[in-house]
Amino acid sequence: MLRPSHAVVAVLAAALPTSALAAAPATAPQSFKGEYTVSFLGLSVAKAKFNSHYEGDSYSIDGTVSSAGIATLFDDTSGTISSKGKILGKQMQPEAFRADYKSGKKASVVDIRFANGAVTATQVIPEPKKRNPKTWIPLGGNDLTSVLDPMAATVIHADSLDKVCGRKLKFYDGEMRADLTLTYASKGSISVKGYKGDTVTCKMSFEPVAGYRKGRKALNYLKNKSKMMVTFAPLGQTGVYAPIHATVGTQIGTLTVSAGRFEAAE
Repeated sequence: MLRPSHAVVAVLAAALPTSALAAAPATAPQSFKGEYTVSFLGLSVAKAKFNSHYEGDSYSIDGTVSSAGIATLFDDTSGTISSKGKILGKQMQPEAFRADYKSGKKASVVDIRFANGAVTATQVIPEPKKRNPKTWIPLGGNDLTSVLDPMAATVIHADSLDKVCGRKLKFYDGEMRADLTLTYASKGSISVKGYKGDTVTCKMSFEPVAGYRKGRKALNYLKNKSKMMVTFAPLGQTGVYAPIHATVGTQIGTLTVSAGRFEAAE
């Protein structure tokens, strides 16, 4: 089950997430910033800001997420999220992911460590409650190899816009493992602060693998009925493509994620 700290990232990555075939990373250091609004039925419910840095074969992404608008009356959540790792050949390999967030007076932490593309340690505070073995799908021995964290899963490396879609992503959020499949939908263009140019939209499908409760209605809806679309745009000349717009159908309506800023940092 995706955690509140990942709400915006999950939408960007499909409830989610998004990643990972790569062109050679740019040799000169490059940094980017993005600002996003999450809305539901036309009302703003969350905001997020992300800063990413690419240098040689290394990357780092830092973000802040917070409830906004009417959502603060029901779930006043805010937090910080970070991910760092390497881009090796055509593979993105996370090294560390951490989410610190506070919902009301309750503070929580998710910390995941990786080595050679595999999860080596997971710390969740507070610890999850004991699961019912009759309904819980536990993680298997090979479920945590070649996986992406929620932040690394929101960017894609490809040689061009034409090659962004057409892939399966393995995602782990500290509890649940899921697969996300991107298939080509359309090309287009967009204009936001910092970027005006071409985009590609992928249809995204969601398949829970392990670390979740069997029969959970929200997950079943995402798997069987939800329509999820993610639009990507390039980050300069890095070979990196990041979400600039996304929609996720839920049981009670459609969540929309829109970038208000998508630009290189000075």
